[in-house]
Amino acid sequence: MGILEGKNILVTGVLTQDSIAFHVAKIAQEQGAQVLLTAYPRRGLTERIARRLPSGPDAAPPVIELDVTNATQLAELPDRISEHVPTLDGVVHAIGAAPQTALGGNFLHTSWDDVGAAMHASTYSLKSLTVACLPLMKGGGSVVGLDFDASQAWPLYDWMGVAKAGLEACSRYLARYVGPQGVRVNLVAAGPLDTPAAKGIPGFQEVAGVWGDRAPLGWNTADPVPAAKACVALLSDWFPSTTGEIVHVDGGVNIIGA
Repeated sequence: MGILEGKNILVTGVLTQDSIAFHVAKIAQEQGAQVLLTAYPRRGLTERIARRLPSGPDAAPPVIELDVTNATQLAELPDRISEHVPTLDGVVHAIGAAPQTALGGNFLHTSWDDVGAAMHASTYSLKSLTVACLPLMKGGGSVVGLDFDASQAWPLYDWMGVAKAGLEACSRYLARYVGPQGVRVNLVAAGPLDTPAAKGIPGFQEVAGVWGDRAPLGWNTADPVPAAKACVALLSDWFPSTTGEIVHVDGGVNIIGA
């Protein structure tokens, strides 16, 4: 019996088979969970990718269209989920987006409109998604978000780095406010991976290129499985008293001073 046996898990951010979220959904199914997916803006792409999960093309998980910056869609989310499962036990926040003007060394000149768009999609959405799902988590549960260590200023990451720092703070405040309802909130800070999101970050290869040299355990940018396993572990009942934490899955780079 798997560690997610009998649990209903909502996974956002499945874009391709290289997505961390895809591997979270895959391992969650292998561990016994019933998985639901959300997609935006390319729902058809997510539906095609969903057919490659272990459940197979004939039993692929449902895909719900969800723009986490759209208040109407967030308000409708509990009803949309209830069409498939009566309750939720876990939610995976694998969402992050920023205009190109907020990345790539333009930090001093990025407009508030573009900064605000990055913060809305990448930071505030953790709160929005969690609150939207709370009515279905009456028995408690686990919210897991994907992070990239925001304790340092990374080359060319710019306002997305600020958004991730906000995500880390948001997760702690969320943990404080939803804890009395039995809901845990944690983040997994993965090292650089060759995901669709990474391809949109100028200078990604510059960071990824030195990661393997600095990581005590080594690092493979083509292997999202370690990060996905950490997410699944946090979704399970094996961390019943852990909340507001950031679990680093980066080969140990976060502990290295120089």
